[in-house]
Formats: sequence, C-alpha cells, structure tokens
Amino acid sequence: MLKDNHVTTPTLTRTLKLPSLVLFGLAYLTPLIVLAIFGLIAETTGGAAPSAYLVAMVAMLFTAHSYGRMAVAYPVAGSAYTYVRRSIDPRVGFLVGWAILLDYLFLPMVIWLIGSSYLNAQFPGVPMWLWIVAFILVTTVLNILGIKVADKANYVLMAFQLLVIVIFVALAIGNVVSTSGAGGLASTEPFFNGTSSFATVSAGAAIAAYSFLGFDAVTTLTEETVDPRRNVPRAIMLIALIGGGIFVAVSYITQLVHPGGVFEDSASAASAIALQIGGQLFGAVFLAGLVVAQFASGLAAQASASRLVYAMGRDSVLPKAVFGRLNAKFHTPVVNLVVTGIVGLIAIFLDVATSTSFINFGAFTAFTLVNVSVVFHYVRRRRAGEQLNFASYVVVPAVGALVCAYLLSQLDSNAITLGLSWLALGIVVLALITRGFRAAPPEMTTTEKATVEAAA
Repeated sequence: MLKDNHVTTPTLTRTLKLPSLVLFGLAYLTPLIVLAIFGLIAETTGGAAPSAYLVAMVAMLFTAHSYGRMAVAYPVAGSAYTYVRRSIDPRVGFLVGWAILLDYLFLPMVIWLIGSSYLNAQFPGVPMWLWIVAFILVTTVLNILGIKVADKANYVLMAFQLLVIVIFVALAIGNVVSTSGAGGLASTEPFFNGTSSFATVSAGAAIAAYSFLGFDAVTTLTEETVDPRRNVPRAIMLIALIGGGIFVAVSYITQLVHPGGVFEDSASAASAIALQIGGQLFGAVFLAGLVVAQFASGLAAQASASRLVYAMGRDSVLPKAVFGRLNAKFHTPVVNLVVTGIVGLIAIFLDVATSTSFINFGAFTAFTLVNVSVVFHYVRRRRAGEQLNFASYVVVPAVGALVCAYLLSQLDSNAITLGLSWLALGIVVLALITRGFRAAPPEMTTTEKATVEAAA
C-alpha cells in the first residue's frame, strides 16, 4: 500500500461569535477577584472602593477602544506586542513584549499570594509561606504533567464564581436592609467620604486595574473569530464594560456592609465580611470559591507564562538552549515551569499591595503604548492617503494614553522602582540581540501557537 506523504498544514477555524468571545474574556478576568482584593482597595482609597473601580474602568474603556482599532487594522492573533511592533517600531514592540513578560512571570506569584492570604487568615496556625509553597508545588507538578483543562471547565468555573458573587451580593443587601432599612442601599459614602480623596482614589484605581488584566485576551482569538473586524472590537468593549460594571456594583454593596477602609486584615477582608453576612456555612463556601478560583487561575497563569518564555526562547529572544526546549517525556517546557515556580517564591517576602502594583507596571506600560500605537497608525495611514476618523484614532487614544500613564505614576514606589529596573534589563537584552540596536529584534511567535505546540 502506498503511503500518502502529503502533509496538510492545520489552520485555525473561524467558529467563535460575539457571545463566546465575551464569555471567554469574562472568564479570563476571574470576576471573583473583586472580592479577593476588596480590602486592599478599600484600605487604599479610604473606603471608596467603587470609585477606584469606576476610574479604572474608564481607563480600560479608552484602552479597549484602542485595542479594537488595532484589531481592525491587524486582524491576526495578536497582542500589545504585535500592535506596537507594527505601528511604532520593532524595538519599542520588543520592550512592550518585555513589559508583558513581567506580567506573565509575576501574575502567578500574585495569584498564589492572594489565595495563601485567605487560607492563612482561616488557618492562622499554618505559616503563610507553607501555603505559598503548597500552591506552587501542586500547580507546577500538574503543569509539568501536561494537564489539559477543557473549555467547558472555564464555563463551570465561571458559573460557580457568578453563583458565589450573586449569593454574596444577596446576603450583603439583606444585611444592609436589616441594619439601615431599604434607604441604606442608596448612599454616596462608598464613592466619596471624609477619609477618601482624589489622591487615594487614584492610588486605589492603579491597584484596581489588576482586576481587569486579561480583558484584551480575546485579541489572541482573532483568527478563530467569525467576522473579527466587527466582533473582536465589540467583545473587548463589552468585556471591559460588563466586567467593570460587576466590579463597581459588587464593591459598592460590599462597601455599604463595611464602610471605611479599616480592617483587622485587609488582605482577607472579604472573607470576614462573608462570615459576617452569611455565617459559618457561607463563610466556608466563600473561602472555597476563592481558593478554587485562585488555584485554577494560577494553574492557567503559570502555563501561559511558561509558554511565552518558551516562544521567546525558541525564537532566540531568550537563550534557546535553556528556555526554548520541551521535556522529551512530558512534552512541556519543564525548565520554564520550574523558573516560574521559583519566581513565585518571591511572594513569601511581599504583600498583596506591592505585588499587584508590580505587575500593573507592565500592564499600564503596555496599555499606554497600545493607545499611542493607534495614533501612529493614524499618521501612517493618513500619509498613505487613507481617511480615518480623527476622534476615534487620535483623541480617544490620546486620552487613554494620558489616563494610563497617570495611573502608572500612582503605583507603589517600590513597584515603580522594580518595574523600571525590569525595563532597564530589557534594554540591555535588546542591545545584545540587536547588535547595539542596529538590527531589528527577532519576532516573537504568538503565545497561543507556542502553547499548542508545547502541549501537543
């Protein structure tokens, strides 16, 4: 029998429509995160958590608009790295990719730290570092073994999170009504009060942006989306709007239950509030929901980080011999997973506020430059004779860039120092791989393609 040696190159299939994109983006956001870091936001703002989320949402909506414009201009699986590289300059694009790498590498650390904070509050006899190590060991081993979570698991997790949030909000409303009457549900105190100010709300918004990380993830599904020029921009806006609406509403009702920003332990404040409004049973359910959400999120975040590092290693952006290899037995980037786990150990020495601010440095850097890239795209297309809407391609992105740059400046001083140090290291790496900035840096393969190849 003759063998057919013809190999058909697989291609991505366009099957995703707008509802699927929005659901994917919301699942990526992990809606329960609004309660996981509520205490931190309320403490930073002086009891004005919903205002912080409102400001962060406005910043994200401007940026979502810019992502939408870029998705129309470049309807391929992309990211901030791709948009900046193509619109501004490959070297600037590399630095944006380097800033995104900061998010990918340290996001698992923050997730593990938040989960450990809640477990430590519930079981104070167990040292915090032990919970962190346990999270890292379990997720690293599972990722090394190449565990694959079906898409349906995302929907189940999403449904469970929403159920916990709905029950929490219902119990919170009941608590407010029983103590202050129905009139207590309408108040301006959660938005602005005697202990809050523009400065505290801005600082809180800079941290609250952590809850929005991943709202742009649907841009990576562009090549699998039906009518991407229409559906991807809409999905990005809807995700930022719906996610932001959930965050503002939930933080508002939670702030009514606990006015002000003083907590016995701000890192696990929502768990104490859940116990207050729902008793021991709901307190246990709430803790379980948080831990499961953080575990699943950490598993996915570590897998994504390892695949991005693998893609950069395979493309010689990072040393290929170390980072660009897969384990022969498990077909996963074991070295990269271990490195991500080691980075996660830094959580032992950090608090939630500093760690979230740290990764927000990379996010705001990328968001700012995506907004700027839209303006550059406008200028280039105008020179080519194409007429684009000035407000949509210049005014809105410019405002978005200014807002994101301002929020970047409001981050924790330690986070800014660490972030600038990371960028400085990126400049050194860029100089080395471009022979003193004379050549264009290697182009990184998309994380999604790397993930498929690494997990195969």
